[in-house]
Amino acid sequence: MGSEVAVPKVVVGVDGSSSSYGALRWAVRYAGLVGGTVEAVAVWELPGLAGWSGPAVDMDIDEEEARDRMRRELTDVLGADEAGALTTHLVHGNPTDVLLRAAEGAEVLVVGSRGRGGFARALLGSVSMHVSQHASCPVVIVRPEGP
Repeated sequence: MGSEVAVPKVVVGVDGSSSSYGALRWAVRYAGLVGGTVEAVAVWELPGLAGWSGPAVDMDIDEEEARDRMRRELTDVLGADEAGALTTHLVHGNPTDVLLRAAEGAEVLVVGSRGRGGFARALLGSVSMHVSQHASCPVVIVRPEGP
C-alpha cells in the first residue's frame, strides 16, 4: 500500500465584508505555510425569500451574478494568479450551516469577525460566533484590516 499524505484543507468564508477579505488573505498565507489548499466559500441567499410573495425570481440569473461578483472580489483582493489557484464554492443556503459542512475534514476554518449585517458595536457576528462553537476543526476569526 502506498502512503498517501493528505493535503491540509483551509476553508475560508467570504461575504464581501472587509473582515472576510482579511480572513481570505490569512487563509492563503496559512495554506502556503502548511502546503495546503484553500477553499473559498461564499453563501448566497435571496433577500427575504422565506415567505416572500414578490415578483418571480430567476434563480439561475441571480446565481450567475453572485458567481461573477465572487470571482471579481477574489481577484480584487488577491490578484488574478492567487485567486485562480483557489477552489471556490458558491452555495445557496444558510451561511452557518454551509460553512460548518464545508469545514468537515478541514485543517482550519477561517472567517471574518463581522459580516456585512448586524450591529456595528458587536464584537463577533452571529455566523463567526456560531461556527466557533460548532465547527469540527479549529476556527480562526480575523478582524477587519485597517484603522
